Amino acid sequence: MTDISDNIQNLRFIINAAAKKYQRDPRNITLLAVSKGQTIMAIEKAYQAGIREFGENRYQEAMQKMETLKSLDIHWHFLGPIQSNKAKGIARHFNWVHSLSRIDIAELLNGHRPQELGPLYVCLQINLDNEANKSGIPYEKASALAQEIRCLPNLRLRGLMAIPKPLAEENQQYDSLLRLKNLFTQLNADLNLEMDTLSMGMSNDFVAAIHAGSTIVRVGRALFGERELNQQGH
Repeated sequence: MTDISDNIQNLRFIINAAAKKYQRDPRNITLLAVSKGQTIMAIEKAYQAGIREFGENRYQEAMQKMETLKSLDIHWHFLGPIQSNKAKGIARHFNWVHSLSRIDIAELLNGHRPQELGPLYVCLQINLDNEANKSGIPYEKASALAQEIRCLPNLRLRGLMAIPKPLAEENQQYDSLLRLKNLFTQLNADLNLEMDTLSMGMSNDFVAAIHAGSTIVRVGRALFGERELNQQGH
């Protein structure tokens, strides 16, 4: 049986060690628990162990969890593709969206975001390797989309997100992820943006991601173990 508290303690140890090795401040690296397919009990255990940032990919599953866990001080991050008919709910219930890649979706999120909640934090998803089976925009379209999003008052462009091709060696992972950091730096300079977030690194490559400048590592399996809800159609 997976001990979530022990996993979190171990992850924080690895994150802190990587931060020290690569001269990063560990306080600038957020551990985001990817809770898709996990039970309410598993999320509660992670919360009790100090996790406050949780990521979901499936809208209906996330809504059920939010209702059950509404008494907890959780920041919810949406990580998956956004359908037009789900934009209203995402804008109203999530704190972050990491997977923005279309201006029409951005405009829907902007229009549905209640002003009393403050701006919805968003990251552009970049398809680093132009993979047909992954969402996101190619490098060359990032600048134009960033300029359009900066004009939407109820969204705040915080940074970039990517899911690169899986690679086995840490130095290969680093080289791959560094492309996102370089694009981030270029966009901030060219467009006079104030992006501060690089959402990159998952269970298999988060150490390389920290080396490359990640500020949010998205960890599921290494934190929770295998997903428990998959057999229930979620």
